Amino acid sequence: MDRSFYQFVLSFRGGKKDDAKAVFAEAMFKDHGFPKDVKSFDVLSRYIEEKADVEMPSVVFDELYEEYKERYE
Repeated sequence: MDRSFYQFVLSFRGGKKDDAKAVFAEAMFKDHGFPKDVKSFDVLSRYIEEKADVEMPSVVFDELYEEYKERYE
């Protein structure tokens, strides 16, 4: 994987307000503490679980990470 998860998810920014992936991407972008260079599922998942942001639910993270893996692995 040559792109970080953060870079991948940014491609979903600007979507419709009812698009869970776009909402996740926007919340992630605004979260200055998000691990931007990380590719590891475990590290990212732990951050999402500890953050517990309603706009970054773990179910959407799981979907996005699966797409990320399929595209960049």
